[in-house]
Amino acid sequence: MPRQPGRVYVLGRDDGTDRTEGTDRGDCADLRDSAHRDGDRLPHTARIGSFLARDGSAGAPVGVDLDRPHAGVVFGKRGTGKSYTLGVLAEELADAGGVAPVVVDPMGVFAGLEAAGGRTVDPAVRPASIPPSAWPNLLGLAPASGPGTLVWQVVADAVDDGSGEATDRNAASGTTPSPSLAALREAVDAADAPAETRRAAANHLRLAASWGVFDADAPPVASLAADGNPAVLDLAGVPDAAAAAVVRAVARGLYDARIAGDLSRLPWLLVDEAHAFFDGVADPALRTLLTRGRAPGVSLVCATQRPAALPSVAVSQSDLLVSHRLTAARDVERLAAAEATYLAGDLASRLPEGVGEALVVDDATETAHTVRIRERRTPHEGESPRASRLSDPEPH
Repeated sequence: MPRQPGRVYVLGRDDGTDRTEGTDRGDCADLRDSAHRDGDRLPHTARIGSFLARDGSAGAPVGVDLDRPHAGVVFGKRGTGKSYTLGVLAEELADAGGVAPVVVDPMGVFAGLEAAGGRTVDPAVRPASIPPSAWPNLLGLAPASGPGTLVWQVVADAVDDGSGEATDRNAASGTTPSPSLAALREAVDAADAPAETRRAAANHLRLAASWGVFDADAPPVASLAADGNPAVLDLAGVPDAAAAAVVRAVARGLYDARIAGDLSRLPWLLVDEAHAFFDGVADPALRTLLTRGRAPGVSLVCATQRPAALPSVAVSQSDLLVSHRLTAARDVERLAAAEATYLAGDLASRLPEGVGEALVVDDATETAHTVRIRERRTPHEGESPRASRLSDPEPH
């Protein structure tokens, strides 16, 4: 399809209509001033940048479809623009109607989204949002061990459901009270179990309490996406297990809130450093969004500098793939494994070299494009510190 001046090429939109949408701006080379002006915003479209011509100049504007739910991945070695691109998408979601971005921020670099009406949230989830069967692994206990079995049973009794499914739904909707960690420890102390088993289980629950992320009175997860403004979950400095618990609760909570009809907007969960949350307690919830999230309208975008550490399902279920520069052999191989039969040539050989440039694979239209990501409108806090900016001037 020809790229027409003054029109936006929309990735991820394949509904039988023209995927280039008109704008009221004749010059399409620069999106920085026009991307959110009144009357210039395309409905349900995230304008992320522009095509990159072979001579390095900017071509027609490029957008991403926001009208329907999507699954996507953003790859890139450190410093090439991975988190920056995730921030651009969050900005666009903040300006769009009917959607709500929730950003998982393990590195503490997305606070600048407050300039787009966002808020930084100290992570707090209900203990009941983690199903009983997941608690032993969360606490580093073998499920079949005495302490692991005791914790599993105590949590199951406290929420009155050993399956975990109803637990997640109730925690998301806020219709059922959650036990506190203190109440769980009291139940452990009162259990009919050897003293050594009770002591080990209680100590692990105390460790979980020290993480500071569990609160029996935490707001329902759906409240993160209620107003459409970006909600940034600040997980910087949070222990890995605690961060995984938060991601598990939020991912499953958004899904169940949509299933239950408790959330009118379509949430987009943007997860930076996503490789850290697979193969742990958060893994089942993230896989649910990848494989079943589109039916209730929940989108998931996983950003990582280590594509090889993502499960293959994260790539195979994604209809949008954005890749900045990669150099590690295993990561390039993961990108090559994602190459669909409709693409001619080696995707890895087409990766751009410049910072802020990306190869975008659009599964809906079975095409690949080189794109220059537009400049952020909100502060980006992911740039590495430089000693030269901290040094005192030399005396004359």
